[in-house]
Amino acid sequence: MNNINEEFDNLNRILKMLAAQFGNNSEFILHDLRREYEHTIVAIENNSITGRQVGDGGTNLGLEVLRNPPNADGDLFNYVSKTEDGRLLRSSTMYFRDADGNVIGSLCINTDITDYVNMQTTLQDLAMFPATTDVKEVFTRNVGDLLEYLIEQSRKIVDKPGREMNKEEKVRVVQYLDEKGFFLITRAGDRVCEYLDISKFTLYKYLGAIRGNGDCAPDAP
Repeated sequence: MNNINEEFDNLNRILKMLAAQFGNNSEFILHDLRREYEHTIVAIENNSITGRQVGDGGTNLGLEVLRNPPNADGDLFNYVSKTEDGRLLRSSTMYFRDADGNVIGSLCINTDITDYVNMQTTLQDLAMFPATTDVKEVFTRNVGDLLEYLIEQSRKIVDKPGREMNKEEKVRVVQYLDEKGFFLITRAGDRVCEYLDISKFTLYKYLGAIRGNGDCAPDAP
């Protein structure tokens, strides 16, 4: 399969079958990852889980996959994700590849486990046993919110306003964002320049140094 359109009808039928089988507590999404990232969703069933619809974009995890493609066995099963309103999901993602092994799309399943986790937490509190939940993926309604989420996450790297960072700290933030696929989104460069109070020229220089290929201006957003 060289593109999702080749098998869209069959893949869409699979989504509808899964939705009918597992009910409204699970969401099923088909992404065409060769589209602009703002509009990768080409089919979705039970979209009340994340509130997204056909024509919307992917998540932070999808960006990481595009920036750092997984190997042939790189599908992800049973990881924890989170919606904008804080509900916890148990998710799995299977990637579709073309004849050359490039990731071209994905089929994702998100099951709302919030009530179960709350029940588990209550029982653990009663037992005085600590619980931790490692959230890997966060769902947003649009890529603007996704950019803001990733910038907020970068504060864990350097905990100070961008304007107060020195050059080394700003490079660390740019490197973190680059690894997360931040710059695959249109106009992401403008947003990080605003956040770090740097010029586009400076951003390209940082990216060139980080990626080891000199001036990144031709390839930067």
